[in-house]
Amino acid sequence: MKTLDELLRDAMQMEGSDVFIVPFAPVSTKVYGKMAQVTEEKVTPEEIRVLIDRAYELAGRDKKMLDQDGDDDFSFAIRDVSRFRCNVYRQRGTVAAVLRVVAFGLPDPQKRHIPDLVMKLADLRGGMVLVTGPAGTGKSTTLACILDRVNQTRSGHIITIEDPIEFLHPHKKCLVSQREVPEDAASFARAVRAALREAPDVIMLGEMRDIDTISTAITAAETGHLLISTLHTLGAAKTIDRVIDAFPAEQQNQVRTQLSMVLKAVVSQRLLTGTDGVLYPVFEVMTVNPAIQNLIREGKTHQIDNAISGAGSEMLSMDSELARLAREGRITKEMARAYALHPETLERQMRFGTMGR
Repeated sequence: MKTLDELLRDAMQMEGSDVFIVPFAPVSTKVYGKMAQVTEEKVTPEEIRVLIDRAYELAGRDKKMLDQDGDDDFSFAIRDVSRFRCNVYRQRGTVAAVLRVVAFGLPDPQKRHIPDLVMKLADLRGGMVLVTGPAGTGKSTTLACILDRVNQTRSGHIITIEDPIEFLHPHKKCLVSQREVPEDAASFARAVRAALREAPDVIMLGEMRDIDTISTAITAAETGHLLISTLHTLGAAKTIDRVIDAFPAEQQNQVRTQLSMVLKAVVSQRLLTGTDGVLYPVFEVMTVNPAIQNLIREGKTHQIDNAISGAGSEMLSMDSELARLAREGRITKEMARAYALHPETLERQMRFGTMGR
């Protein structure tokens, strides 16, 4: 069996995005959304233990979290290869691992097809921006691009709170402090509270996982900081509902009012395999205007999709973007239909085009 370093180098040469090390199966990688074998032979639990020991060695980390909780999430780098986000987990009495490739350096928003409307969010001076979507759709990449734009264009202090740190941000016009949970901070909520005493201009919170973290994040946004975070939801309406539903019923009206005041934008994204085999992100962008504020405050989130569709170039509709990609031949019409929020609207847009973008 090859070493972990050799296996990951082989996966990178295959242009893999994720590497899967699972007992009694070949080491595999996902290449443009499809599984490919890195090794012909199947790996045994004993061989996997050696590979995982090497991952912990590279990360300079002990196995306490794995032993206590049954899974562990961390990152490490191999010189001249790449950085990797590694999740190790127990399954059927053995251990397995999935490693996400995180390239050295920061992503180029143009090469990643991130719209200007998303990148302009870096100009915000306060409030909350949420980047949402299923796992593996590029949320961390979008966050990294927005933060790097801030870092290039204004002076200040950026604080990131992540589990684990994925992209390393050098000091440019801003000073950048990067904290990792649980190594540098016991929890997300505690780290956000501490950040408020660290003179931040921008706080990037890797994920809003619980009510304590969400509540602290809203407070941070209320105090004039720009707070950027992620949720595993899809669509602005569902994202807003998810935030509000995290609170007890007696607090929801208050949270709805708070959110209507601090929320500045919700970016939702999917990652689809195009007809040319290239992965294309598909974005919905809702920017909060007075009409959207009223819908949030009054609990009429079901009307937000219509508000986005009717906003023209000020916002992006997921269905409009799917229709555009289908008309341009970048994705199939069948794929567009499969991911559409409103299939009837999509059909009309694929046939006749849309107003604005």
